[in-house]
Amino acid sequence: MAMFKVRVAEILEETSNIKSFRLSRLDGAPFDPYPAGAHIDIVGPTSMVRQYSLCSPPDELDAYVVAVKLEPESRGGSAALHAHVEVGQELEISAPRNLLLIEKGADRHILVAAGIGVTPMISIAYQLHRTGENFEFHYFARSRDEAAFCNLLETRSGFSERVFFHFGRPREEQSDVLERIFSSLSEASHVYTCGPQGFMQVVLERASAVIPHDNVHVEYFQASEPQQAEDDTAFEVELENEIYWVPIGKSIVETLAENGIEVDTSCKEGICGTCIMGVVRGEPDHRDQCMSSSEKQANDQIAACVSRSKSPRLALEFL
Repeated sequence: MAMFKVRVAEILEETSNIKSFRLSRLDGAPFDPYPAGAHIDIVGPTSMVRQYSLCSPPDELDAYVVAVKLEPESRGGSAALHAHVEVGQELEISAPRNLLLIEKGADRHILVAAGIGVTPMISIAYQLHRTGENFEFHYFARSRDEAAFCNLLETRSGFSERVFFHFGRPREEQSDVLERIFSSLSEASHVYTCGPQGFMQVVLERASAVIPHDNVHVEYFQASEPQQAEDDTAFEVELENEIYWVPIGKSIVETLAENGIEVDTSCKEGICGTCIMGVVRGEPDHRDQCMSSSEKQANDQIAACVSRSKSPRLALEFL
């Protein structure tokens, strides 16, 4: 995975535990265009690689803006960025990647964010506003003080009349609010959500009761507990006419690396999509959180860092 250096042009305190970082190219040139909802990898001061959503307008390419929440249990990712990164410092990042694409032809787009999950939704809202799409933006947070980018959404976004804030609502009330939000949707409507896993599960349940499940698009920024099936078995991977044995407890990516074959990876938790490979033959055992249900049903791709095989052999290819 190609990485390149950028300079930190500005750091803002969005809340007591969220900072935004404005990144510019070292040569001052604009960045390449990217689709709304994309994320980048950032190599932090401790050499940890973490994914952060771009929350700037996707048509303004003079800078990338990301927001980083200081997590209490941070092992060096968010804590290092908060404590050790200063304006003028150089960081290494990846090109943008996107797992949360805007659905073309939808009659309505409903954006639902909670906490730091607001970041990809801001980028999507900018794009929907620019192209004249019908959308609403619902933002849940414990309080206004803990909600990042409120002033931007209220005054500088250009679509403030489409933004609805929901502060201080317990989970049971959130469910009722979501049910009302989704009640008027049609089968051509699409919902996009990002936030804590419990919150997104409620969004999925409420939205899927009204619109097709595949019309609900989810961005995970934290992996769920790894799936360890008691009936896991070893299997073979065929790649470029060579056969490799994947034992229990070892991933496809790890096995290939041991044999001198590098697969691009980033999160190594099945949430970023960097390691996706094509499936030529065989049946994957999908354990990722980056592919949609329809993509998993197609069985023509696999997140090689976490997923396994239901068949004795998987024939794979690089995409």
